[in-house]
Amino acid sequence: MASKKETKPTTGSPKTYTADDITVLKGLEAVRRRPAMYIGDISARGLHHLVYEVVDNSIDEALAGFCKSINVTINDDGSVTVEDDGRGIPTDIHPEEKRSALEVVMTVLHAGGKFDKNTYKVSGGLHGVGVSVVNALSEWLEVEVRRDGKTFFQKYKKGDPVAAVKVIGKAERGKTGTRVTFVPDGTIFKNRLFKFDTLAERLRELAFLNSDVTLHIKDARGKSWVSSARSPSDIPSGKNEETFHFKGGLVEFVKYIDSTRPSIMKKVFYAKGEDKDEAGRAVEVEVALQYNDQYNENVFTYVNNINTLEGGTHMVGFRTALTRTLNSFASKSGLNKDDKIQLTGDDFREGLTAVLSVKVPEPQFEGQTKTKLGNSEVKSIVEGIVGPALSDWLDANSPDGKRIIEKCVRAAEAREAARKARDLTRRKNAFDAGGLPGKLADCSISDPAQCELYIVEGDSAGGSAKQGRDRRFQAILPLKGKILNVEKARLHKILENEEIRAIFTAIGAGVEEDFDAEKVRYGKIIVMCDADVDGSHIRTLLLTLFFRYMKPIIELGHLYIAQPPLYKLKKGKTELYAYDDEERDEVVKRLRAEKKGKKEREDEPTMAVAEEGGVVSSDGIVLSRFKGLGEMNPEQLWATTMNPETRTVLQVTIENAADADRTFSILMGDEVEPRRAFIEKNAKYVRNLDV
Repeated sequence: MASKKETKPTTGSPKTYTADDITVLKGLEAVRRRPAMYIGDISARGLHHLVYEVVDNSIDEALAGFCKSINVTINDDGSVTVEDDGRGIPTDIHPEEKRSALEVVMTVLHAGGKFDKNTYKVSGGLHGVGVSVVNALSEWLEVEVRRDGKTFFQKYKKGDPVAAVKVIGKAERGKTGTRVTFVPDGTIFKNRLFKFDTLAERLRELAFLNSDVTLHIKDARGKSWVSSARSPSDIPSGKNEETFHFKGGLVEFVKYIDSTRPSIMKKVFYAKGEDKDEAGRAVEVEVALQYNDQYNENVFTYVNNINTLEGGTHMVGFRTALTRTLNSFASKSGLNKDDKIQLTGDDFREGLTAVLSVKVPEPQFEGQTKTKLGNSEVKSIVEGIVGPALSDWLDANSPDGKRIIEKCVRAAEAREAARKARDLTRRKNAFDAGGLPGKLADCSISDPAQCELYIVEGDSAGGSAKQGRDRRFQAILPLKGKILNVEKARLHKILENEEIRAIFTAIGAGVEEDFDAEKVRYGKIIVMCDADVDGSHIRTLLLTLFFRYMKPIIELGHLYIAQPPLYKLKKGKTELYAYDDEERDEVVKRLRAEKKGKKEREDEPTMAVAEEGGVVSSDGIVLSRFKGLGEMNPEQLWATTMNPETRTVLQVTIENAADADRTFSILMGDEVEPRRAFIEKNAKYVRNLDV
């Protein structure tokens, strides 16, 4: 990597640009200069990705058949330890680098055993940058290796070795493995608090995909970490230890995803097989699926344990095999008697939950993000394995097969009704800018990258937002009441809902298979609801709508949640706002400390939560709690929630698609008990939302 630097030219001479102006970044310096290129970003997502990179190295050992146990520990000093019982990173002298292979692996990009298919037949760490990138982005990192009857050790600071690799003791006979402990660099990551639940979700997923491996996670942090949490979601979850091991593998994975949705099948379909690619290398295919009584498709695909969010050739092969096999079964069984309705691939995927995992020796991904598989030969391999296996299964489990086809026929009937609804909507110009909803106050700029759409709860708040906005780039769409719960409805019913139709129309990109990301009319779509129970419900309904019918908006980073303040504090002419209880207390202390230049008195109590109309303290601080957005006048709404210079908005992302799908099913599905359990588990994160 090279970067250009400017030098001041001599007076009167033109600005020069020569070889002296080229900066060459050596070693791991490039990673520290541009960390987002290697881990995606430096937010909480990138922070947790550091752990995933180290764990993936251990999983690659498992794929090679040498690792059975992986342990992850969040330590009290803010570090994380990942330990496995694999072969251990080699420590002998590298013939070209003339130093320990361990140091080479930890400090050189594109160094590792992943390029030698005699060492790893398949792996997720294809580019060899994982653990060296973690090292580069760590304040310090320590690695211990057990092999050859010895324990080797080396420490690094910001990617550089503190000393050479040394032997620190004997390893127990027959015991091998690698132990990595690191602390993320605070100059790169503003928030270094690891979330137990986030890490546990990834380990659970890996345990489902690798049924021979046991993964264990422990949170060893003390109470001191609670006080340093920046938000409620940073607080340790209460669970401090979990072990994941699933002998049933993908079958258990499918059951876990569908645990809140009633299945229409008595038995989960499972198939596993392998075939050779053009070079004669074995490609392994594993799939499990079942149908539930809901209306959404939930298919999750993996290549060498990497979640391929954008699918690829393996997904195409699976869908082709599914459609062809079910069509054949429906035909020979005489289950589709209505000649007017032709079953399509969409019909066969309604209510489908499936996990497809392939192991490919030389996968070709689209970029370092690894979200789409491009190997053309994998399509026919998957199709050739899944098709015959599913056909045999349907013959052996004909009652389940009959229920599947009956559901597909109902899906086809609903699809036809949805088509008619779409046609009617299109005739009314529902999906183009020429027929925007009347309640939408649009912006004047037409460049989507500069435009924002606020979806606002209630006409009152919508009115304030329309008056307070910047009309050039901010559009306002007020919603009346709660929208339809799309988790429990088919598309033709959803399109009949006036509020949802207004959202589709305003965004302008269509819905489901008609969705075109290039037609999205706003670069930011911001959901703005009251900070109460009804507001939380409306926000969840909207998030469900986007997740189920406009998921690319989330995946492309267009969806945000506004963060209006909970409190207004006024002292004289000074008005300040607080977004939670902690910030409220901080502002009160600051105002008291500023009084006549004196410090805050230790014996002065913290203000109580405001009653309606506000609370006035003895020193003249007026504290008011906003009951809803409608209580703010346009100037307040602009200053606190809509001004890009001062507002706080949360970007909605999908960390784990399978867990996100399951969460929406819990919150918005028909089953009551899973929702009750979820609320009881997470209620501790809610802090004084109601007065």
